Amino acid sequence: MSRPIPIALTIAGSDSSGGAGIQADLKTFSALGVYGASVITALTAQNTRGVSAIHDVPDDFIAAQMDAVFCDLAVKAVKIGMLSRPGAIRTVAEGLKRHKARPVVLDPVMVAASGARLLSDDSLNDLRTILIPAADLITPNLPEAGALLGIEAARTEEEMQRQGAALLALGARAVLMKGGHGEGPQSIDLLVTPDGTQRFAAPRHATRNTHGTGCTLSSAVTAGLASGLGLADAVARAKSYITGAIAAADRLDVGTGHGPVHHFFQLWDVASN
Repeated sequence: MSRPIPIALTIAGSDSSGGAGIQADLKTFSALGVYGASVITALTAQNTRGVSAIHDVPDDFIAAQMDAVFCDLAVKAVKIGMLSRPGAIRTVAEGLKRHKARPVVLDPVMVAASGARLLSDDSLNDLRTILIPAADLITPNLPEAGALLGIEAARTEEEMQRQGAALLALGARAVLMKGGHGEGPQSIDLLVTPDGTQRFAAPRHATRNTHGTGCTLSSAVTAGLASGLGLADAVARAKSYITGAIAAADRLDVGTGHGPVHHFFQLWDVASN
């Protein structure tokens, strides 16, 4: 008898160019053997050069999407991405509580790779006080971690560790400090938990095609959790996956700006042989 495929849910915004947001999340889930469901919180008019418009989904329709998914699908893990308004943040938090959704991975999306702001100023406090305490893991990059704490972005591993501990104090159960914005030959991520800190290193690849990197990494962790991996193992597999997706990004040649990472580099390599 076949085993049921694990199901993961992404709650995020749509990227019309397909490289980030809901589209990146669903591609990542599929690439890692997980069935993906989605709740769309916003529509963006977006391409590899930037975001030209955002259309927010009404709060009651966000709630309706969550209810429709959870009342029928056996969701094993949830990833949360772009939530641009306080109402959306509160609606999602209420839905998670209503359906007792766990584990929850929160990617605190604030700025697109193009530099476009995706989070309003009045939403930042609600993100800190409402959603972070509801998350089993938050996955900020260095600028996002600094913004959440109201301080400068970390520049060293020691600063990354301290900021991760400070984010734990806001109520998160674990923090993955993503070092992609750092410098040096390696990209260093730190998984900070109440039990200690684990370091994940990978070669840094020089490419402008990094659109959707943060969405993809957090979704890859979510896919691992949905598949039954422990947190550290899910992070390790996700780190390996995103490193490969970035390394293969230049093969896609999509758009004229910051192109997407290659979500299906493993599958397409196999198919071409």
